[in-house]
This record gives sequence, C-alpha cells and structure tokens, in this order.
Amino acid sequence: MFDNRYDNDPIARMKPRRGPVQRKEVPLVRGLVVEHSLTEFCGAVVDAREGVLRLEDFDGAVRSFPLADAFLVDGEPVKFVAPKRAPVRQRTASGSFAAPQERARVAMPSRIFVEGKHDAELVEQVWGDDLRVEGIVVELLDGADHLERVLAEFQPGPGRRAGVLLDHLVKGSKETRIADAIARGPHGANVLIVGHPYIDIWEAVKPERLGMTAWPKIPRGIDWKTGICRALGWPSEDLADTADAWQRIRARVRNFRDLEPQLVGRVEELIDFVSVGQ
Repeated sequence: MFDNRYDNDPIARMKPRRGPVQRKEVPLVRGLVVEHSLTEFCGAVVDAREGVLRLEDFDGAVRSFPLADAFLVDGEPVKFVAPKRAPVRQRTASGSFAAPQERARVAMPSRIFVEGKHDAELVEQVWGDDLRVEGIVVELLDGADHLERVLAEFQPGPGRRAGVLLDHLVKGSKETRIADAIARGPHGANVLIVGHPYIDIWEAVKPERLGMTAWPKIPRGIDWKTGICRALGWPSEDLADTADAWQRIRARVRNFRDLEPQLVGRVEELIDFVSVGQ
C-alpha cells in the first residue's frame, strides 16, 4: 500500500479562480464619493473631462486619475456611466409644450373659420399640434363675403362656438363692417371675429424671413399678390405662380416667432374661445 496523501497538489487547490470582475453601473455625478482602487485615495467627484477623473478628499486635496482605472463605491467595484437626463419637453411651432400623443382628441363641434387656403395652411403649420390636442377643426370661408351664410348653416350656440379670423380687419374696411353686423346678430354671443391689419396673410410673415426690411407697397388697382410677386422679381403670370410664391414664403416660417404678433395673438385668442366648455 502506498500513501496517497501527496498525490494531489494542495497549492493548485489554493489558486484563485480568475474571471471578469462584475462591476456595478453607477452614474458619474458631481459629489459622488469614490475610492481609487490602486492608491486607495478616497474623495468626492469634482469633475470628469477628457478621460480624467478628479477627486477631492475630506481635507480639500484634489487628485486626478484616468477614468480607465478601477474605482470603488461603498467598497464595490463600479463602472461609471453617464447620468440619465430628464426628458426635455418639446415645444410645438406655436411655442406651447407638445402634448403626449394619446391626448389628441376627436373633432369637437366648435370650429375656427379662416378666409382662404393660405390662411388655413399657415394656421395648420404653426398651430396644428395645438388644434389636434383640443379637437378643433379649421374650415375655409373662401372670402369674408360668405361669412354670414356659413354661420347661418353652422348654427353657433353654447358648446358649438365659431371663431373667425379675417384679413384686413381695420377701421372702415369691408371686413370690419361684416364683423360688426354679425356681432349684433343672433349668433353674436357664440361667435368671436378677430383679424389682423394686413391685406393678406402673406404680410403676417415677418419680412426679415425673406431678406426684406418691409413688405413692398402695392398701388391700388393692382392685385396685391401679383404686385408682391413682381416686386420680389418672382413669376406672376397665373395662379400657379402665386401658389409657388406662397410656398416659398411659407417655407421660411419655422415657428410663431417668424410671424407678426398681430396675427399670433389673434389665433391664440380664437383657440381659447372655441376651447371653452369642450
């Protein structure tokens, strides 16, 4: 019989098992107390930039270490990660905070009426998100002359309000006379008519967005849009040219800041008016 007490290598059984160190992910923020594994220097995070971490100990001594070194937090190996940032609330083109998608509503009975296609396109471009959240539909009048007929068909009432945006709503204008007559009529309590002083919605875009200090003055007797196209050196022979000009102008509008306050305030007023009670 042989003594087999020394058949196995006792030293081999004492070798540590090697493997990757499991490191806990910790957000690297200012003030976090960290220990440098190699030097055992312990301090609060001052900053971390260009791959270097600076720590300040209790006595105010500051030392720098490569971020690639090993560190401990509360005695545990850690891996630094960027701190999570709070989500940034996005703003719509109108300047309001964007609402969660699920807040969008179906169309409400109340409406906003605008004079023409260009007005509707600009309102949708800047205030579309707000209108969808409130469930407000924008409809066309095809001119202020049709307003009384449109309202008679719409039949405004409590919970069914009508907001109207008119061009050139200034003292003595045709639009002002129409608005005054409707305000005195049977639907006046549930209709709000507001407007801007500009001949056309084009002029509500700040001229600086098109490289001008002011919109050109068009003589009486010349179609205003045609005159603008000619003054700017753009084609002006037919409706297609006018449509192209408007798309060129509208493309320069990024948000409400690119519009004159006289328009922005009136649209906000209409949205508030038709939203009441919905």
